[in-house]
Amino acid sequence: MPNRISFPILTLGFSLLFVGFSCDSNSGNPTDNFDRQAMLRNYADNLIKPAYADLQSKTEALYSAVASFSADPSTLTLGGLQTAWSVAYTSWQYSNAYNFGPAGEEGLKKGLIEEIGTFPVSESKIENAIAAGIWNMEDFNRDARGFLAIEYLIFGKDQSVNEIVAAFSDTNRRNYLVALAEDLRSRAGETMTAWNGTYRDEFIQNDGTDVGSSTSALYNEFVRSYESIKNFKLGLPLGKRPGQVQVEPQLVEAYYSGISLTIMTIHFSAIENVWHGRAKNGVDGLGFREYLESVEGGPELIADTEAQLAALKSALDAVPTSPSLSEQIAGDNSKVDALYTEFSKMTRFFKSDMSSLLGIAITFSSGDGD
Repeated sequence: MPNRISFPILTLGFSLLFVGFSCDSNSGNPTDNFDRQAMLRNYADNLIKPAYADLQSKTEALYSAVASFSADPSTLTLGGLQTAWSVAYTSWQYSNAYNFGPAGEEGLKKGLIEEIGTFPVSESKIENAIAAGIWNMEDFNRDARGFLAIEYLIFGKDQSVNEIVAAFSDTNRRNYLVALAEDLRSRAGETMTAWNGTYRDEFIQNDGTDVGSSTSALYNEFVRSYESIKNFKLGLPLGKRPGQVQVEPQLVEAYYSGISLTIMTIHFSAIENVWHGRAKNGVDGLGFREYLESVEGGPELIADTEAQLAALKSALDAVPTSPSLSEQIAGDNSKVDALYTEFSKMTRFFKSDMSSLLGIAITFSSGDGD
């Protein structure tokens, strides 16, 4: 994932335009008639904390499966490990939009998504670390750790199940796998502990819209998470990123397990939940959608946004579940390319239009000019 470069997109003139509106106008002054603390409370208690609690639970289960496999490498324990990985990685899709606060950048540490969700992984870095028997989970080699590094090790590249198991006769390989799983559960646990501590109340109380506020952090990570689907889960393997000249199907997310489309679909569902302020169990609460209802032009933007969401979901449903996403991109990729187009159309509504109406600056760079 690329480093973030913070920059404001709202000009002083735009801010002054807000001030110039009369006090009985909703436009640009949502604080007068919308309870952002109630919205933030809904996100904290019904979306964010449950997502991280589930991630903590699933990474603990993944660690246990790794320990069982490491103690007794077999096709049986490998199957259990692969299942535990898929369950944990699915859980991660519901929390990867909240890379702020305890999951944000601090010093040399990047956001949680960079630390545990970087793809594609570097096969050479992983194999070199195993060969040397030396690794450091705090270094800059984020493409050699996290969920996708574990995926590479336990699903293999053009290997049979028996060949994968046989490779783990190497003590270094087993120890590296255990270290990866321990790092995952440690980071997930630390994040959950912070949310269970004082950060939850701090998050709710910091209800402004300026840079550094919880509203700004949540909105920016919501948009960034959405764009990660467009730019990296689709754009990268389709060859749409700057400097690419052809499709590179091996760069899909979850390449080795072959569940790329499933994971992308779940991630998009999680993004929709953030838009609605909707819990994973389907219970709806105050979200960005309701926030937009409080500003002039908001209802129109909601209608346009949800029309595009419907078009996007139709395009997503049109992509076959078989063959794998990487195989489709390598062959007839017309439906995948059409899906990318619909994701690109959505950017305007989630990013520029929503930012303008709510008066929240975009503080990250996607690097694609959007």
